[in-house]
Amino acid sequence: MPRSGLTGTRIRERRTMIGRRQSDLARSVGISPSYLNLIEHNRRRIAGKLLNAIARELETEPSMLAEGAESALLEALREAADAEPDTDAELDRIDEFVGRFPGFAGLNAELWRKNQALQRAVEALSDRLAHDPFLSTSLHDVLSTVTAIRSTASILAETPDIDPEWRGRFHRNMAEDSARLADSADALARYLDDEASAELSASTPQEELDAWLGAVGYHMPDLERALPPAPEDIVDRAPQLQSRSAKALALQWLTRYRKDAEHMPLSVFREEARKAAYDPSALASRFGMDLGAVFRRLAALPASSPAETIGLVSCDGSGTLTFRKPLDGFTLPRFSAACALWPLYQALTRPMTPVRSVVEMAGPGAQRFLSYAVCQPSQPAGFDGPTILEASMLLVPAGLAGAEEGGVAVPVGTSCRICPRQSCAARREPSILSEMV
Repeated sequence: MPRSGLTGTRIRERRTMIGRRQSDLARSVGISPSYLNLIEHNRRRIAGKLLNAIARELETEPSMLAEGAESALLEALREAADAEPDTDAELDRIDEFVGRFPGFAGLNAELWRKNQALQRAVEALSDRLAHDPFLSTSLHDVLSTVTAIRSTASILAETPDIDPEWRGRFHRNMAEDSARLADSADALARYLDDEASAELSASTPQEELDAWLGAVGYHMPDLERALPPAPEDIVDRAPQLQSRSAKALALQWLTRYRKDAEHMPLSVFREEARKAAYDPSALASRFGMDLGAVFRRLAALPASSPAETIGLVSCDGSGTLTFRKPLDGFTLPRFSAACALWPLYQALTRPMTPVRSVVEMAGPGAQRFLSYAVCQPSQPAGFDGPTILEASMLLVPAGLAGAEEGGVAVPVGTSCRICPRQSCAARREPSILSEMV
C-alpha cells in the first residue's frame, strides 16, 4: 500500500486521539459521515481543500496526514535493507509494514541505528587504541618504569653483600620509580575512564576545533551578516575551545570564513550552487574565487538533511589531515593515516591540477560521493621562502550532485586498519574488520 494510501488511517487515528466523533468531524467539513468513513478506511482518496479542512479541524498539519511522521522511519528501514541485500526484504511492502505495525517498524529502525552507532564506536576506538599519542606515550612510560623497577629489584636480590650506601640508593630509586609508576597508571586509568563512551572527548587542539565546529554545524550565521561580531568574541563564547592553541586555530578558521562570506554572499551563493549542481569549477568562475575558497564555502552551506550535507577534508604537504567536516557514509579518521586512494592525495602530487571522480566508501550500505580535489601552493615566507602545499577534497553526495546512477566508482575506505576491502592494492596493514565482508 503506498504511503499516500494511509492518509485515511492517519485521519482516523488523529480523530480518535483527540476524542472527535466521526459524525461531528464530517459535519464540520461539509461531508457525510458515510463518505468520511470511506476516507478513513482508505477507500477514497483525499487531497486539496478537503484535506486542509480536516487537518484544521483535527488541529494538525496537512502534511502529517498526507505523509505521516514516518518518513525518517521509512528511510531508516530502506537503508537497513540496502545494507543487507541477502535478506531479501520486501521493499515493495515497506509502507504497509510501517502503517500496520509502526511499533515493530520503529524497533527495527532503532536496532539498525544502534548497530551503526556500535560499528562507528568500534572503528573510532580501534583508531584511538592504535594511534592515540597520549595512550602510546603513557603505555611506554609505564613499561619503562616497570623495567627500571625490575632491574633495580634484580640487583638487590642477586647481590646480598652490596654496600649499604649503594643499597640505600637503589631503595630510593625503587621508591621514586614506584611513585612515578603509580602516577602514570592512575593518569592512564582516568584517561581510559573518560574515554569509555563512544563520544570521545577532545584531547588535542585540532580535536577541540573539530568538536566546536561540529556543534555549530560548520556554519556561522553571525559572520554572514553585514556587520558581523569580531571573531575573538565568537571564540571567547565557545565552551569547546579550552586551550590557547585551539582558540588560535578557531580564530584562523573564522577569519578565513568571514573573508569567504564577503566575496560569496550566502543567499546568492546558495542559489548559484544549486543551479551549477554544486560544481566548484563553475562557481569559481562565477565569483572569481579560487577552488579552495569555493570548497570551503560549499562545505559551510547549512543543510536541511544529511542528504544535503557536503563534506570537506584538507591536508598539508605531509599528508596530515588538518581539517575534517565528515558526512554520513564517509567516515574520516581522527588519528591514523587516511586511505591512500583518496583523490585528496592524488591532488597533493599534482599541485594546481583539479581531480574529479566518483568514490564509493567501503562498508555496509556503501554510498557514492562525487569528489573534487585540488592542491594549492603558497609562499607565506616570501618569494624565496619554502613552498607550502595545502590539498582539499570536497565530498558531495552523489544524489545531490546528480551523479548517482551509472559509471564506475573508485573504491576507497577510511583507513587500512578499519577497511574491509581485503584485496586493496594500496593496503598498508591487515584490517580488524575484514571478517565483516
